[in-house]
Amino acid sequence: MNYRLIVRLLCSVLRIVAAFMIPAAVISLTHHEMPSFYAFLITIGIMLLLSLISYLYKPKKKTFYAREGFVLAALTWVMVSTLGCLPFVISKTIPKFIDALFETVSGFTTTGASIVTDYGHLTMGMLYWRSFTHWLGGMGVLVFLLTLETITNGSGDSMHIMRAESPGPQVSKLVPHTIASARILYAIYIAFTLLMLVLLLLGGIPVFDAVNIAFATAGTGGFAINAAGIGGYSPYIQWVVAVFMMLFGVNFGIYYLIIQRSYRKAFRNSELLLYLTTILFATGLVFVTIFRQYGFEGSLRNSFFQVSSIMTSTGFATADFNLWPQFARTLLVALMLIGACAGSTGGGFKVSRVIILFKALKHEVRRALHPNSVGAVHIDGDTVSRDTISNTYAYLVAYCLIIVFSILLLGIDGMDYETNVTAVISCLNNIGPGLGTVGPMGGYSGYSVLSKIVLIVNMLLGRLEIFPLLILFVPGVWKKARN
Repeated sequence: MNYRLIVRLLCSVLRIVAAFMIPAAVISLTHHEMPSFYAFLITIGIMLLLSLISYLYKPKKKTFYAREGFVLAALTWVMVSTLGCLPFVISKTIPKFIDALFETVSGFTTTGASIVTDYGHLTMGMLYWRSFTHWLGGMGVLVFLLTLETITNGSGDSMHIMRAESPGPQVSKLVPHTIASARILYAIYIAFTLLMLVLLLLGGIPVFDAVNIAFATAGTGGFAINAAGIGGYSPYIQWVVAVFMMLFGVNFGIYYLIIQRSYRKAFRNSELLLYLTTILFATGLVFVTIFRQYGFEGSLRNSFFQVSSIMTSTGFATADFNLWPQFARTLLVALMLIGACAGSTGGGFKVSRVIILFKALKHEVRRALHPNSVGAVHIDGDTVSRDTISNTYAYLVAYCLIIVFSILLLGIDGMDYETNVTAVISCLNNIGPGLGTVGPMGGYSGYSVLSKIVLIVNMLLGRLEIFPLLILFVPGVWKKARN
C-alpha cells in the first residue's frame, strides 16, 4: 500500500474543496451573513492546515494499484463529507453534527435526502454550498483532481483512481490517456451545466435560483432551495429541468461519440436505448394513471418529470407522488431500483447491470438446455468478460444484503414499513425522496441517530458502488506497505 501517495492525494483533495468553498464564503459576506462567512473561513483554514501534512510525507514513488484506488476513493468521500459539514455546525445553521453530516453526505453523494424542515434557517451561502456539493459529487472529486495534475506514474495507474470513483460495472477511457478522458468528461459536464443555466435564466427566474437548480440537476442531486421546490416554478422551468435530468442520466461516453460524429455507434447503444425506452414507457403508464388529477399537459409534465427525476436519482418533485394511485407509486419504486446509465451522474443499480444480468441469465438457460454449447455474453457486439459478469453478480448479492440488513436496523425506530423500505432504497440508490414519511413533501429528520448513521453509510455505499467502502474493512488491504 502506497500510504504516502494516498496522503498526498488526500491533501490535494482538501485544497480543492477548500478552494470551492470560497464562493460560498463570498456569497455569505455579500449578503451580510457573518456567522456563515466565519464558519466557511474557519473550515477553509482547517482544510488548508490539514493539507500541509503532504509536505511532511512526500511519496518516494508514484506506483498506484487497484487497492490504492479503492482506498483513496473511500477515504476521500468520508473526509470531504466530514469536513464539508463543518460550516453547518459552526454557524449553527444545522447545529447537530449528525444532522449536518447527513445533509453533507446527501449532498456530495447526490442523494438529496434532507433533514431540513425550515428553509428560513439556511442562509444564501449555505444554500449555495449544499447545491454545489451536488455538482462536485456528480462527476467526482477525484476525477476533477485528475483533470488538474499528473498524480501517478502513468495513465494505467490513474485509471485505478477513475475506476474506483466512476459508476458502472465497466469503466473505460474515452481516449488512450486517463487524464485526457477526465478532462473531456468535465468539459462536457461544464458545457451541459452552462447550457442549462442559460435556459433557466431565459425562464425569468433569479440568477441565484438558476445556479442552484443547475448544480442540483447536473449532479442529479435534488436539493431544493425553498419549501416549494421545483413545483414552485413555471411549467417552462419544470420542462427544462425534466429534460436535463434525463440528459445527465445518459452515459457521458455517448456524448463523446456524438462529438466525434460516431452517430451510428452512439444511437445504437443498447444501454441508451433501454434507458430512453424505459423513461418513455414509464411516463406513458404514469400519465394514464394520473390523467384525471392534472389534465393533459399537467399529467404529461408531472409524469415525465417524476419518472425522469426518480430514474436518474435526482429526486426533485413537482407533485406529491405520495398521493398518487398505488400503481404509479409502485412503478416509481421500481425505477428507483433500476437507476440511470453507467458513466453518468445518476445513481441506482444502473441500466447496464440490468442488461448484463438478463443477458447472462439467457446465456445460462441456453447452457442448461445445451450443456455442450459454446458461447459468450455479448453487448453491442463486444464480449462481456467473465470477470465483469462475476462482479455484477457479486454487486447484486451485496446490494440485496445491504437493503435487507438496513431495513432491519431502521425497524428499531418504529417507522412504518413503507417508509423504511423506500428510505433505504432511496438512500442506497442516491435518490432522495421515498414514500410515506420520507415522501417528496416529507423528510428524514424524524429518524434517530442510529438510523441516520445507517442511511449515511447507505448513501456512501451507493455513490461508491459498495466495494471501495467495504474494502476499507478488509485487513489484508492495509498490510505490506510498499514505501
